[in-house]
Amino acid sequence: MIGSVPVEPGLTNVVMEKGGKRVIGFNTEDAQINEGVIRFDIVFYVRMRDGLSQMIINLEAQRKEPLHYAILNRAGFYVSRLISSQKGRDFEKTDYDAICPVYSIWILMNMEENFLTHMHLTKDQLLGSVELPGKDMFNIILIGLSGEIEEHRDEQELHRFLGVLLSPVLDAKKKLGIMETEFEIPTEDGIRRDIDEMCNLSENIWEEALQEGEARGEARGKAEGKAEGEAGIIRQMNRKGLTPKEIAEMLDREEDEITSILAEKRD
Repeated sequence: MIGSVPVEPGLTNVVMEKGGKRVIGFNTEDAQINEGVIRFDIVFYVRMRDGLSQMIINLEAQRKEPLHYAILNRAGFYVSRLISSQKGRDFEKTDYDAICPVYSIWILMNMEENFLTHMHLTKDQLLGSVELPGKDMFNIILIGLSGEIEEHRDEQELHRFLGVLLSPVLDAKKKLGIMETEFEIPTEDGIRRDIDEMCNLSENIWEEALQEGEARGEARGKAEGKAEGEAGIIRQMNRKGLTPKEIAEMLDREEDEITSILAEKRD
């Protein structure tokens, strides 16, 4: 379920009638019904190898770290909501052993460095040695992407894959080529369409970045603000491994102009 399940208490679940029976499931109502409601990006169930037990996966993506709150606090709230919302949907009354573990996976782009963190509940045995049973149901996975596409190394394989997939500067053909040759992922028609859509999304992010640069430079004039935004994007493309010549070809600019922008010192 992509972008359709509300986070707010009381809205995560919905009661339905199916075959004369009362059924409780994730609320997938249209976004216009609750305008302004915050929604999970992606939520789905995964069945375990035993074929019986399940876990809930929540996948979220952040283009940049938020300034007005800590991302861990938001992630903790999301996991808590997905645990508490299971009452009446995945278990009834006091059948707490039926609670599904929750994994909230956050892809954090444009970080200072690549990192991978698993946060979960741990036990500090302060007295005695009694072992109580229970599930490790609270899990937050943080995948930090620096913005630079890593070389293909085993320890950086996940970050290399996500860096290629989410890159705003690689076109669909290059992404598909890397996926086929390095990760042996068959690029069927469905995947090709999805990659094309992601490249279109990257173009929108590009435009947003230009607008952001224009806004910051508005006090110094519209033209200067636009130039500042373009220069920032050019520097970002260079940090991600593109040469001045490649950037010039993509932007239909002179290579000397790109080299001059890269040589400028930022304030």
